[in-house]
Amino acid sequence: MTVQSRSAEVIIIGGGLHGSSAALHLARAGVGALVIEKNYVGRHASGVNAGGVRTLARHLAEVPLALASRELWYRIGDLVDDDCGFEQHGQVRVAENAADAEALRARLATMTAHGYTHEQWISPEDLLALIPALAPTVQGGLIAREDAAADPYRTTLAFRMKAASLGARFMEGVRVRGVTRDGGQWRVDTDAGVYTAPRVLNCAGAWADRIAEQWGEPVPLTAISPMMLVTLRMDHFLDPVVLGTGRALSFKQRANGTVLIGGGRRAWVDRDAEWTELDFRSLAEGARTVCDLFPHMRDAIVNRGWAGIEAAMPDEIPVIGRSSRHETAFHAFGFSAHGFELGPIVGRIMADLITTGATDMPIAPFRIERFSDAAPASGPSKEQDQ
Repeated sequence: MTVQSRSAEVIIIGGGLHGSSAALHLARAGVGALVIEKNYVGRHASGVNAGGVRTLARHLAEVPLALASRELWYRIGDLVDDDCGFEQHGQVRVAENAADAEALRARLATMTAHGYTHEQWISPEDLLALIPALAPTVQGGLIAREDAAADPYRTTLAFRMKAASLGARFMEGVRVRGVTRDGGQWRVDTDAGVYTAPRVLNCAGAWADRIAEQWGEPVPLTAISPMMLVTLRMDHFLDPVVLGTGRALSFKQRANGTVLIGGGRRAWVDRDAEWTELDFRSLAEGARTVCDLFPHMRDAIVNRGWAGIEAAMPDEIPVIGRSSRHETAFHAFGFSAHGFELGPIVGRIMADLITTGATDMPIAPFRIERFSDAAPASGPSKEQDQ
């Protein structure tokens, strides 16, 4: 490797969807990025989630970003030369009982008060007409008809490949050991040597707090491991993605007939060993929810289960923006099991911040300083994509 190749205009730590998206948007702006990934692109959160392109049930602070990102998803093929398995059939959050219905109506009132109309009430009759396989006891729900889903690994790889075609460089299987200031440059020490850049972006996912701490910005990040199950192929019965309300659930049938089941139930995780172990008791609880809502799923055969590793923040919204201590350092991490849909817009935001110093998106609630100034963002609760 030449001396010249050990420097870049921007070094991005972490090659998941947000890191790859930032690299792509930087490349489109004529800025060369070097992405350093300790495994392979899409190894953990970005490649193994449920692939929800979801504005429904978002934390209030995330709604503007989610709506803007959904617009990019509608044209994803233009952005990355791949449709990423994108399918737009809507997403619905189901009320199983009166308490669920009351909670969803309260949510809808909050959204209406803030001027948002993308979430709408759907009656029990209309819901059953849309999804006949649902248990007839459902009491309606909230629907975002313009929401969608996509293939997470295919998407992450498409962003990586498009970014590389425009000049971004990717190093996979290389671990970052330290990131420090050295004169006017950032020095990134790795197990493959030292790399330098005038600007650096922390997209290190479940390991991002360790980078932030080196910059004097400790954050209360927790490594989590949401579990997923997939069944063998079944006859077609479902188009929209179905989310739970009182019980955790994310449920969709893919084009090939398999059914993907998640909802944020967590595996045991050791992030240092990059090890996860499925919690079968929790999975059994999720299976009961599935069978209560879709009685015919009692005959489904689970093919396999898995869990990735990702970062959760105490307030369940990410860190997005400039470092509080370094003008030339930036963060995008902590997406708390619902970052997939945001990938396209977060990449654009980070590229704008790095190249122009500003963004037209409202990212103040995601500032890293909120953990040191005791001013966390507030808003309605949200469901997880996984």
